[in-house]
Amino acid sequence: MKQKIAVLGPGSWGTALAQVLVENGHETILWGKNPAQVKEINEQHTNHHYLPDLILPTELKATISLEEAIKDADALLFVIPTKAIREVAHQVAAIVENQPYIIHASKGLEQISHKRISEVLAEEIPEDKRKEIIVLSGPSHAEEVAVHDITTITAASPELDAATYVQELFMNEYFRIYTNDDVIGVELGAALKNIIALGAGAMVGLGFGDNAKAAIMTRGLAEISRLGVALGANPLTFIGLSGVGDLIVTCTSVHSRNWRTGQLLGQGKKLEEILNNMGMIVEGVSTTKAALELSKQLGVEMPITEAIHSVLYEGKDIKIAAKDIMLRDGRIENEFS
Repeated sequence: MKQKIAVLGPGSWGTALAQVLVENGHETILWGKNPAQVKEINEQHTNHHYLPDLILPTELKATISLEEAIKDADALLFVIPTKAIREVAHQVAAIVENQPYIIHASKGLEQISHKRISEVLAEEIPEDKRKEIIVLSGPSHAEEVAVHDITTITAASPELDAATYVQELFMNEYFRIYTNDDVIGVELGAALKNIIALGAGAMVGLGFGDNAKAAIMTRGLAEISRLGVALGANPLTFIGLSGVGDLIVTCTSVHSRNWRTGQLLGQGKKLEEILNNMGMIVEGVSTTKAALELSKQLGVEMPITEAIHSVLYEGKDIKIAAKDIMLRDGRIENEFS
């Protein structure tokens, strides 16, 4: 059944997902705040800043009017930076007239509150103004989805009918969706893997090889799982697409902004300079702070996250941070610590 979908956020991932929706026959409109970008999408059918080699379907439309984008939409897809979620959700709640599904494909934790994105959306958009909230997440680079590389990700909601709705919206021969009811696990896997990707990139920047990459990914997954389980997630989620799958793709690819940021840090570049030149949000930087604060509240040990925090926020030399991780007291691996 043809649906109207408003995609809020015309970055690389929002644009790639919008393209999937259009190709699946849905009426799709991208909302963004930059008039020049919106004009480019509508007139040139390109989004050069984010996906420079992509020619977009002519059926895809864009607008700077949030009201126009969400009017009569069957679903709203949030694909914006975590720090903007609450503000935009509040704006949506003030003008939405029907009850759309709320989908989000953003990856992070809100600063100070440490809340997951679905929690923020639920707070800002009352139940009488929406249907269920669904999380869309998993191992996916926008650059590859845009050229129809085979991709599999997860749609998560406590109501499996809602997850199935999203599954049916997006499924095609190159984009496969699995359903899951573990929203906590899917969101935390999505957010926390960006921290580990910073570390994985740093290992490469420091000149270490595959052994170091395997070590940080494996022990990073242990940290993600510990925090997730403490918050009520199903541990099996972390060996699925939104756990180890997303961790692999984010920790091993130059497409990953978090990996590239870590690599540059390992090469001695300053964080401020890296972020200024990246041109896009690096969610792992802010997520590191939120995750460490949350782990301390819960009494969950996250040594890799703590080491990365010390480099990002405390000025610690990255070589010393890596050495200190290796010299921690010995552990039994299956103690989950």
